[in-house]
Amino acid sequence: MSLSFEPTMACPGKTAREIYEEVKANPARARFGFGEKLAIVNVDFQQAYTRPDLFPKTAYVTHPNQIGFVNDISRLARARGMPVIWSRVAYKADGGDAGVWGTRTDTPDSLQNIKYASERHAFDPRCEIDEDVDMIYTKRMPSAFFETPLASYLTWHKVDTLVVTGGSTSGCVRATAVDSLSHGYRTIVPEECVADKHESYHFANLTDLQLKYADVTPVGEVVDRLEAR
Repeated sequence: MSLSFEPTMACPGKTAREIYEEVKANPARARFGFGEKLAIVNVDFQQAYTRPDLFPKTAYVTHPNQIGFVNDISRLARARGMPVIWSRVAYKADGGDAGVWGTRTDTPDSLQNIKYASERHAFDPRCEIDEDVDMIYTKRMPSAFFETPLASYLTWHKVDTLVVTGGSTSGCVRATAVDSLSHGYRTIVPEECVADKHESYHFANLTDLQLKYADVTPVGEVVDRLEAR
């Protein structure tokens, strides 16, 4: 017996932004919400991705005050004894630790050419990082969890909620948010605090995160939660 079905993929003729706004206005599922203790995970605020004036091929800006918002919620969390984590990506000079991910291109702006201690590896100077308190580490793959100390650090600090910021929305933020949920954390993505190269990638992935893996909220909700603590 053979079965045949008509395609059921929705093709509404709307932009990714319009679909996101509709999903946001009409939530289909209950929220995960905030737990007892949160951590701020700031993904890849390094110059390769935040400075289009220096690296126009790889950097992106979605909200002009993204880093300001991230500094605000990081400062509030830090003042309340809640962990603040900053990740960034880099590879050996020969790219030998980039794995198969590093084989896709060989251009000067490719992943494997982000070297340790390079200008592209450096955090954006606008980021307010407390090196005596915050957790800071370099990763090699999209998720901030993959082969990093993040999971054990969060366990030690008895965290149950992660606020994920950074870029890109469709890449390292998404990968981190999915891993966050998979590790059992309530996951919050403040929409003004993430960025991507093109609005279609950005809003399509915010929609998917909201529908499946995270609460996508205004950053003001994170501020209000922290101030209430």
